[in-house]
Amino acid sequence: MTRIRRHSITATVIFSLGLLSGCAGLDAGRDMISGLSDYIFGEDDTSDPPAVLDEKFVAELHAEQIWQQSIGDGAGGQFMKLVPATASGTTYVADHAGLVQARNSVTGDLLWEVKSAFPFSAGPGLGVHVVVLGTSHAEVVAFDKVSGEQKWSTEVSSEVLAVPVVAHGMVFIRTTDGKIKALNETTGAQVWSVEQSVPALSIRGTGNPLALDDMLVAGNANGKLTALQLHDGKTLWESTIVMPTGRSEIERLVDLDADPVERRGAIFIASYQGGTASVAETDGDVIWRNEELSSYTGLSTDLRYLYVSDTHGEVSQVDQRNGAALWKQKDLHNRKSPVVVDGTVFIYAKDGTLAALRVH
Repeated sequence: MTRIRRHSITATVIFSLGLLSGCAGLDAGRDMISGLSDYIFGEDDTSDPPAVLDEKFVAELHAEQIWQQSIGDGAGGQFMKLVPATASGTTYVADHAGLVQARNSVTGDLLWEVKSAFPFSAGPGLGVHVVVLGTSHAEVVAFDKVSGEQKWSTEVSSEVLAVPVVAHGMVFIRTTDGKIKALNETTGAQVWSVEQSVPALSIRGTGNPLALDDMLVAGNANGKLTALQLHDGKTLWESTIVMPTGRSEIERLVDLDADPVERRGAIFIASYQGGTASVAETDGDVIWRNEELSSYTGLSTDLRYLYVSDTHGEVSQVDQRNGAALWKQKDLHNRKSPVVVDGTVFIYAKDGTLAALRVH
């Protein structure tokens, strides 16, 4: 279900893998009402359920459960980007109620646990020595990766719904009011801040920024993709992926909420209603656009193809060279966040099921 937020002068009204057109305006309006009620009162999802996996799907892969652990209260019935992160054999997780855990990735054994009062909303992001999370109360908090000791906390301008990205000794934060901030990884002190324009109406959520060498790439709610210089936030280039069109604010929603991905000098990004595009990493020039394939949930790549979960939760395979859609799997309706590993695309559904497609 899509969640939409409205901004004014005075106020700003899943566990996942680490991983509208024409009459569609009516669906978006319904999503807007239910999305706002979800945010205020908790989850009450009335959107279409995932398609049932019936007998025509013959299992070729057999998954073996290695371990299972209960990790707090999850997102607490709200839309949060709380995604497990793994590095050096350790998996880090957090819930909205302030719980942070580090577990052995092979056995699931608890290495450390912190019970804080922070209402976590995004993360964790991993640095060399720290685990970083954002909160619903406009805070960024860092914990020691080895001990779990809180190292610092910093106030930012608004809620954080993008996973913090740590690179080159800095923590990069995106807030829901359109700001991108760089914080010192060791102290949490602000290094620089850049503000992007946010439309009056936008989807609740922000894509994670992408750190590439000396640049940070981020998609914006106004349909533009921006590359910033890592050390000072200076704009290197800005590319218009889609221009808002239509008479109503809902028809003009073009948020770039999917996380951008990079492959061989090309950056791939998707818009909520404006299709999917490829731009050159060096200067932001648009290489191709596929206006028929929109998404706000996720992209994934292998060496040759792009895998996109569209606004209906149906996964397509796209040629990276020209944007041509090669196939669409409609039988796996309402599954999102595709992740491709060794020739298999894994797709998550809100009911907790995981489907796999053999693509090579």
